[in-house]
Amino acid sequence: MKKLVVFFLLMIPVLFFATDAFLIGDPLPDAPDLAYRGEYSIGVRTVAVVNENQLDILHYAKDNPNPRYDRPLTLEIWYPAKIPEGRKELGYYTAEYFREGANVYSTVFQGRALRNAMPIQGEFPLIIVSHGYPGTRYIMSYLTENLASKGYVVVAISHTESTVSDQNQFFSTLLNRPLDILFTLEQMTAFSQDAGHFLYGVVNTDITGLAGYSMGGYGIINVAGAGFSEAGVNLPWGVPGGKLEIRQSGNPEYEKTIDPRIKAVFAMAPWGAAFFWNEEAMEGLRIPSFFVVGEQDDVAGYENGVKLFFDRAVHAQRYLLTFENARHNVAPNAYGPIPLISFDMKSHDYLRYAEPSWDNQRLNNIVQHFATAFFGVYLKNLDYSAYLDLIEYSNEGVWSQNDDGTFKEDHTHWKGFPNRTALGMHLYQANPE
Repeated sequence: MKKLVVFFLLMIPVLFFATDAFLIGDPLPDAPDLAYRGEYSIGVRTVAVVNENQLDILHYAKDNPNPRYDRPLTLEIWYPAKIPEGRKELGYYTAEYFREGANVYSTVFQGRALRNAMPIQGEFPLIIVSHGYPGTRYIMSYLTENLASKGYVVVAISHTESTVSDQNQFFSTLLNRPLDILFTLEQMTAFSQDAGHFLYGVVNTDITGLAGYSMGGYGIINVAGAGFSEAGVNLPWGVPGGKLEIRQSGNPEYEKTIDPRIKAVFAMAPWGAAFFWNEEAMEGLRIPSFFVVGEQDDVAGYENGVKLFFDRAVHAQRYLLTFENARHNVAPNAYGPIPLISFDMKSHDYLRYAEPSWDNQRLNNIVQHFATAFFGVYLKNLDYSAYLDLIEYSNEGVWSQNDDGTFKEDHTHWKGFPNRTALGMHLYQANPE
């Protein structure tokens, strides 16, 4: 049974029809420079795909060690587009956001993308986005829309058996997350080569970035070259039958899947560092990597969690953005009191999305800013390095400006952040060995 959040009729004109309404992903007045939308208008489409003849791990048994099924996935694709005269660059998303027993609660919210708009030809780089467990393909629409407006094709996956509506055993997510990401890359490549597909001549999958949150971070790190350790493959609560071995470091079958088209990874609160990787396994990550984490992350962990990814990826150019006092939810949409929050929610439901110490709209803007800088440098060769080459601790930055607006030599305030706004963050960086 699904239950749709009901809105008061008096609120509908304000929420859905006001042209100047503040929407998810819009920049706050104090947003950093690169949080603002890019030069492109964008469209969005939903595409269903099927990965045939996959291992049905949910039905694995000793007397049935290789059950198979056709695995369906739903993709949401944002892309630079032409907006017809008289139409607005606006559309709606219906997202399931929490579950109580048999009831799945959904909400409708507005975004700045026109559904089924005509794409612009351009062979734009691809970014694949993977949600947490459970989640939806819309949970980071603030970021997917923003990146598409800057000249990327962005595809977000609804991972079967790992969404709010169909959440199933965790070991399905452990096995299928990297496989879904790789399959999506192949599907997007096929679309780009199909003269009858709307993405023909639009996307260039030879230049691909990966972005993921929580279990999405787990998936993209494995896909990017850091195979799982033997201990991770054999965890008693992990994937049964040793079936995760296909993603194990050193396994020739795994090594063949490391794809040179994947150029950079942006991992937000990635989960599993202490369980699925050791130092040797993490040495396989050799492409530029940007990690985002809350210093008080009590799901993925900090010192014994996300920071291990940063410390152990010794062959990668890497960054670690840390939000002081933040917990795990540094990546989801900043849903407001309407449409997301309802009286049906319990504290644990709300805290799947909200940060107790940070304004989520501000978090969204900061993530937009750094994702733009990172992918701009490593996917588009843009001159954004000054937005990444910062002093380590934001609170120690000094704003020092001449009367003509130029900055003095002792100016160390984080670039792109308005005066007085770069607070409560650390940015660590390290060069590959």
